[in-house]
Amino acid sequence: TGLGASNGILFKNASALEDATKLNVIVFDKTGTLTMGQPKVVEIVEAPGVSPDEVLQIAAAVDQGSDHPLAVAIVERAKDLKLPKVSGFLNIEGKGASAAIGGDQVFLGNRRLMDEQKIDLLALGDKAEALKGEGRTVIHVARSGKLLGLIAIADAPRPTAIATIKKLHEQGVRVAMLTGDNAGTAKRIASILGIDIVLADVLPGQKAEKIKELQGQGLKVGMVGDGVNDAPALTQADVGFAIGAGTDVAIESADIVLMKSDPYDVVGAMTLSRATLRKMHQNLWWAVGYNVIAFPLAAGVFYPFLLSPEIAALAMSGSSALVAVNALLLKRTRLEGIRPAASTAASAVHEQPTGAPA
Repeated sequence: TGLGASNGILFKNASALEDATKLNVIVFDKTGTLTMGQPKVVEIVEAPGVSPDEVLQIAAAVDQGSDHPLAVAIVERAKDLKLPKVSGFLNIEGKGASAAIGGDQVFLGNRRLMDEQKIDLLALGDKAEALKGEGRTVIHVARSGKLLGLIAIADAPRPTAIATIKKLHEQGVRVAMLTGDNAGTAKRIASILGIDIVLADVLPGQKAEKIKELQGQGLKVGMVGDGVNDAPALTQADVGFAIGAGTDVAIESADIVLMKSDPYDVVGAMTLSRATLRKMHQNLWWAVGYNVIAFPLAAGVFYPFLLSPEIAALAMSGSSALVAVNALLLKRTRLEGIRPAASTAASAVHEQPTGAPA
């Protein structure tokens, strides 16, 4: 645990150190874990007779009452526009939001919300699917039952996301991605990052259930997340990994905290766990081996070969010293995946994001 702590990996209990060696599936929450958690508006598609600014104004006016990362991205893009007054803001979990503007009801969200409100996508339906195929998150903006336009949002992957997944595959661990995005967007991102299992269209309250489904298949599951709605899934998982930049609730619910907020440290945590368990087994064999040989000798089983008290005492001390030295050698072990905080910070500055936006 000392080696882990010095490299920004905190094990909150001894069982997490052991359980991490048994994991065969790691589930990553997409936003803020595999991605930077800083989504940006990259494209606005307006319906006929509607201007892009009007689409953005309506969306930002509704979203200024929300702290969701996608809402923050829309409001940031509209910072130079004058926004209309809204009333009756309502967050619709996992789907979007609604509010009233000038007596008109406005809905802002995903395709599922549009279908529930029976809003026809008209000619923008094909464009929405094309954007999803590019890995964009598509926000639909509708007013008075009519679609005004689409807002495409992208969130760049963390610089180490692809390397993390590749290294986990080398260790025989499968990787899953958990996201509220539609299946098309999620599969596009997964194909670029090299993810094995895609869990898309997942509402915040369904995350723990998805972990339980994987466990029901006989898998040992690790969960990596950073948000309040990740807390139940972190608790449900065999081992929960919390990103250090995440919420206090997520950190409290996790077994292992990754202080550098680098997904590659999941590899480091698992490598450290395996190295520690290997040292424990080695030390156990040293201790047992001494007793298996020394006790029969001391009892005269191999007479006339005897073990004098002096030699027995020295051998016992030597055995204890050997165990201690072997344990200390763990600090000299090269642990793949664990890197100093300084080098991680440097890579975040100099390395360009890889893959399609999320």
